[in-house]
Amino acid sequence: MRKMEGKCGDETAMAEEPLIGDSPAMGWMKEIAARAAKRSSTVMILGETGSGKEMLARYIHHRSPRADKPFVPVDCSGFSETLFESQLFGHVRGAFTGAVRDTLGFVRAADGGTLFLDEIGELSPALQAKMLRVLQDRRVVPVGASRSYPVDIRVISATHRDLDAMVAAGQFRQDLLFRLQVIAINVPSLRERREDIRPLAEDFLTRQAEINRENVKPLSPSALAALESYSWPGNVRELFNVLEQATVLTDGDEITFANLPAPIRAPIQRPSASDMNLNEMIRRQVTEALTRSRYRRASAASLLGIERRRLNRFIKKFRIPVSYRDSVAWLRPNKTP
Repeated sequence: MRKMEGKCGDETAMAEEPLIGDSPAMGWMKEIAARAAKRSSTVMILGETGSGKEMLARYIHHRSPRADKPFVPVDCSGFSETLFESQLFGHVRGAFTGAVRDTLGFVRAADGGTLFLDEIGELSPALQAKMLRVLQDRRVVPVGASRSYPVDIRVISATHRDLDAMVAAGQFRQDLLFRLQVIAINVPSLRERREDIRPLAEDFLTRQAEINRENVKPLSPSALAALESYSWPGNVRELFNVLEQATVLTDGDEITFANLPAPIRAPIQRPSASDMNLNEMIRRQVTEALTRSRYRRASAASLLGIERRRLNRFIKKFRIPVSYRDSVAWLRPNKTP
């Protein structure tokens, strides 16, 4: 995707990247997105990690009356609370140590266009309150300022977390959720639209060839079959990573089955729900994710699309080995892990 970035992530000119896939799940999602694009209502995009939530946000922006205005993406999990307040709302000179000049902030940089708040569930309670005020008043007060500034923005937010559960737990404001979730759109996981794997792969390989000024390396039938049978816990992001790795490591004219990573070549066969209870299914999936990630918990949680705290609860509940040493010790008799 070609883009021009200015202050605070202001993207005033960029070529649209289409949503690839004609599966029923994608068709329904595109229809809702096209309807939402025509209005200025806030949109909440829900979906697993790596499923393409930001891509959908851009799709909506490009089909809206604001298409020629900035699209400003903001990762709500990427900053400390103190720094993020300044990044989000801007600050005036002298507001704090190091504030040598006035800054707009992400919200004002998106004026006239779209503000995309990714991982909105990571926003702190204090910033949730300030964002609610911005949505209600359509005005923003920079850090250290004594006046507010009007803003005309369309807000699209996204999360992989269960915000309703967070509201029930007192971790997310219900009034803010009401404001953000006027229209909710679910992005299907890649395993829910396996028929889209082939066009996604072909499009990615073509673009990679153009970037690297080389011939396209197509997938062999056996390689494509392996991709289509894999579970893809990391969704589209994982697919693209696998394809890029295979392209680099392939010496021939096409990507073969042998060029794919071991987990893709030999996927673990998961029993059906009828063959085991829910707890056993969860235990096996967590164990598989830990093995694939070489027992790095943050990576395993990302593969599963859950928070690390929830992963830790599963590990404790099901007494799952958390390292290779533990997995061997687990097999010893009369040993308490």
